[in-house]
Amino acid sequence: MIPIISEENSALAFGEIFKDMPGWRKKMIHYIKDENPEINTAIIEAANNTDMDPKAVALGAYMTYTLIEMAMKETEAIMNFAE
Repeated sequence: MIPIISEENSALAFGEIFKDMPGWRKKMIHYIKDENPEINTAIIEAANNTDMDPKAVALGAYMTYTLIEMAMKETEAIMNFAE
């Protein structure tokens, strides 16, 4: 089950992403390549096999990955605090 992404996490992520979008995207390429190579391969395949701008497709995928990761960490922190 995918955790709920809060407005606070969205605002935090978007604030970081849109300060330097090309730099952030490059950072995420390396991060996901190390963290989850299968997801990285899927993102690259999706970006390369579409009529849309590959950088935009990759950006959307990296943004989604980041938001889900943030939400999962938040959920884990709440669950650990509750125990």
